[in-house]
Amino acid sequence: MTTARRRMGRAGGRQLAPGVTRRHGRVPPVQDEAFFRYLVAGMRNGVLAFTRDGRLALINDEAYRIFDLTPRHDDLGRPLAELLPSHPEVVRMLNNVFDLHLLPNRAELRLRPSGKVIGYTLGLVRDDSGRVIGASMYFKDLTRVEQLEERERLRDRLAAVGEMAAAIAHEVKNPLAGIEVMAGLLRRKIAALPDAQALLTDIISEAKMANAIVQEVLEFVRPIRLQVEHTAVRDAVQSAVHLTDTKARRGDIAVDVRVPEGLPLIQADRYQLTQLFTNLLTNAYEAMDGRGRITVLASSVSIDDGGEPRAAVLVEVADEGPGMSPDLAERVFKPFFTTKPQGSGLGLAIVRKIVDAHDGSIDLQTAPGRGTTIRVTLPVTALHEEQ
Repeated sequence: MTTARRRMGRAGGRQLAPGVTRRHGRVPPVQDEAFFRYLVAGMRNGVLAFTRDGRLALINDEAYRIFDLTPRHDDLGRPLAELLPSHPEVVRMLNNVFDLHLLPNRAELRLRPSGKVIGYTLGLVRDDSGRVIGASMYFKDLTRVEQLEERERLRDRLAAVGEMAAAIAHEVKNPLAGIEVMAGLLRRKIAALPDAQALLTDIISEAKMANAIVQEVLEFVRPIRLQVEHTAVRDAVQSAVHLTDTKARRGDIAVDVRVPEGLPLIQADRYQLTQLFTNLLTNAYEAMDGRGRITVLASSVSIDDGGEPRAAVLVEVADEGPGMSPDLAERVFKPFFTTKPQGSGLGLAIVRKIVDAHDGSIDLQTAPGRGTTIRVTLPVTALHEEQ
């Protein structure tokens, strides 16, 4: 250490803490090592530092959370490969940091297997002589930001496709209506010909089905404009049960609704929520072929939104149907995908669209022969209303 640096580092015989400087001729009180530990521990970004030989020198709670790690008392000094066995891509990147001439700044990386997206900056740690003794990584969980950006990109794509699809659908609806009307007129005129009557009945039925598909396409591509109000999930579920009975064959299926009255009201569009649950129940009815039990269970939960908890309501719709293979389960929310001989394949795609519009999430648990459970999580307050 040079004489000048020693003079700058001492005042009245006391050593200044690293990074603490004099201002206006006064020296701040000396801070001990604990202060800097608390500072790093309380940061809302993940912090990880390691030595030249690849051993952990520092890590905070946010880094543990992002990497899904359980803290251990002997973590400091462990090789990075032992600390992060589930993230070899991160270990490789950190081990190569000392060979890079230009370190990444504000770069992004998707973690495996969690799927989280982090934004990170790498830096070198030097001693007083300028010798590199380690490196550091500062990072933040950008998963929520990435999801919001992807939603915006998806909305832009859907808006463009929607305009085209809406124009086509309107053009198709007119001739379909004409076919249905003319077939009906013709059927009345040839009442004495049973074979022709049967054919015309089939034509009318097919025209109605095609018209229903066109209507569903229009509903899917049309932007959702939420009429948000304080909404009780219980009311939306009960309305959906009654509406589903008018749209699908229930048979001997028992519907067990377990939605307590004490759930918090959520900021939502009640009509859209009713449609969401109606589509889920309709799918369950069709999968169960008129027998079995459907359970609708709701509860109050807390969701982790980038480290900040948010109140939410979880609704689970569980059926005793045949279930699905993993390959099918990955595709059920995609538009126009269906395993039914008839149908547009838009029911669950519309469900996901409504959930996204409410800033919620949806997932599915299923296995062949074990039924299907769809879990919908709806925040009590939408993210854009909190900001």
